[in-house]
Amino acid sequence: MKAAEPDKRKWFHDYVNPDITISYRVKELTYSGKTKFQSIDIINNERFGKCLMLDGKIQSSEVDEFIYHEALVHPVIITHSHPEKVFIAGGGEGATLREVLAHNSVKKAVMVDIDKEVVDICRRFLFSWHQNSFDDQRAELHFADAREYLEKNDDKFDVIIIDLPDPLGEGPARLLYTQEFYRLVKQRLQPDGIISVQAESADWTELENFVDIVNTLANVFPIVRPYQAHIPSFNSLWGFASASQKLDPGKLTPEEIDVKIS
Repeated sequence: MKAAEPDKRKWFHDYVNPDITISYRVKELTYSGKTKFQSIDIINNERFGKCLMLDGKIQSSEVDEFIYHEALVHPVIITHSHPEKVFIAGGGEGATLREVLAHNSVKKAVMVDIDKEVVDICRRFLFSWHQNSFDDQRAELHFADAREYLEKNDDKFDVIIIDLPDPLGEGPARLLYTQEFYRLVKQRLQPDGIISVQAESADWTELENFVDIVNTLANVFPIVRPYQAHIPSFNSLWGFASASQKLDPGKLTPEEIDVKIS
């Protein structure tokens, strides 16, 4: 038997937890650098195309980013009867904004991301994600901490979408997954408003954060609906949750959904 030869290809390793690592072969390194807040790498992988990595964690890939962003945006948008004003926390690639603006009822979409450098890099290298959504006349872009922005501005929104990094360790994102933050979000919602939250991995091997986020939402909102979608580039089921005072996506009939997305 011939001895195995060393693998001389370049790999990007996403350390999921102490026991699991996902590796992506780097066909080409499109960009690598650091901003004031985080490291950013854009690699090209044969199967997934361009992949955005922040602080060593995959955020989305060219081939399947639509699954994540459609799952995050459309269930809450179509649950609302006529969403006109939408707030997006995070979403630096511009794909969440893209999906929000696909709805003709939306007259204004306010996106607040803390990292201008990441947004600028995504504008430059990830066109298929944002598709010029940043330049849509309905889009309003701010570079700030989402929590501080909501504290300082008392505008009310029909839909609020939380598309922020995973709340790992003691980083700043952790403060955006607390009861205090969700109470602030509720104050900025119209009475018939609804929110959507990316809620981390829903894979059975690492459910803790998903369950914690859903339970935290349930301490603030009377109607919380967790759901999941498989994201191939994440190699995992991914968790999401909607929350509202009045609206329940689970009550939509298949016929109503067909009409709203047609």
